[in-house]
Amino acid sequence: MSGLAAFHQQVRPEWIDYNGHLSEAYYVLVFGFATDAVMDQVGLDEAYRRSTGCSLYTVEAHVRYLREVRPDSELVVTSRVVDTGAKKLRLCHEMSVAGTVVATEEVMALHVDQARGGTTPFPDAVAARLAELVEPLPDYAGRSIG
Repeated sequence: MSGLAAFHQQVRPEWIDYNGHLSEAYYVLVFGFATDAVMDQVGLDEAYRRSTGCSLYTVEAHVRYLREVRPDSELVVTSRVVDTGAKKLRLCHEMSVAGTVVATEEVMALHVDQARGGTTPFPDAVAARLAELVEPLPDYAGRSIG
């Protein structure tokens, strides 16, 4: 599967809602942390952001909530690059608990020059790394709400 390392996160007590399971906002928070981990692995880390003023901005996301997540669960998010272009990155994340997929997220992100306020091409080394990581789309990618 992915050439990217999985992201691990323990569910925090304050993330549990009135129904006794992980509140929907925290699935997205953890997926955001997983996107940050991908950025670190492909060369878009904090040092890069600080030195260039460029970063990834999520412009679209689709989350599927498949199973409840109980308190104290260990979340494991595997990520894959499914498409890339000069200025864009499409990721798919799968969140699992004890080997069972509990949620997925598909993300479209753009590489943005924060000073200019617009998109800008990835540096060559980052573009090459992203291109080598591209994997086939999972079956859930590209779906709309139905």
